[in-house]
Amino acid sequence: MSAARAKRIVLTGVSRGLGLAMAERFIDEGHTVCGCARSAPRMAELRKRWPAPNRFDAVDVANDDEVRRWAESCLAALGGIDLLLNNAAVINHNAPLWEILAAEFSQVVDVNIKGVVNVIRHFAPSMVAQASGVIVNFSSGWGRSTAPEVAPYCATKWAIEGLSQALAEELPEGMAAVALNPGIIDTEMLRSCFGDSANSYPDAADFARRAVPYILQIGPKDNGVPMTVPR
Repeated sequence: MSAARAKRIVLTGVSRGLGLAMAERFIDEGHTVCGCARSAPRMAELRKRWPAPNRFDAVDVANDDEVRRWAESCLAALGGIDLLLNNAAVINHNAPLWEILAAEFSQVVDVNIKGVVNVIRHFAPSMVAQASGVIVNFSSGWGRSTAPEVAPYCATKWAIEGLSQALAEELPEGMAAVALNPGIIDTEMLRSCFGDSANSYPDAADFARRAVPYILQIGPKDNGVPMTVPR
């Protein structure tokens, strides 16, 4: 791939599942990935697997100071970014809403909503300054519908839909912000809800095969449009 076509990509939640599969696909196609997740050992493994100019750092997106420092280092290394993917998320254990402890509810909100905002807060200004770039906030089918026993997760993904549409109205011409539903994918998160029946759905590698080219074609024409990765 020519340098002119290669993208500089920021990707959260890169240690496993969809994030890891996307990182592998993006890098294989010649793009540069600046990724993060909370696990320092996993990030060390990824640094060995994919050395510079790619970079992988242990960051808790719910911690604004950690995100600020990470953003500063990524932007200094990459000289700007073209694509920001807010993929990191957690889900509550299956239970009726009234049985979810306050600490667990707060964790889901802190990662799935506040974490997304923290990343946008520290990366978006550089994108706005260059008046280009795409922000993709990962939503869910449960951001457009609901199910029992995952009310905290549903609430956060519905929030991502509204947040993304409001953000889209704030961006300058030439940029885009979208909420993206990845579809139902066999991941650890899905297995926590579906159990063994999750294996009847596509795996993360299959998702990345479809999602990466789809994400790369998102542009200003899509600003504010709720999107879904095609099956």
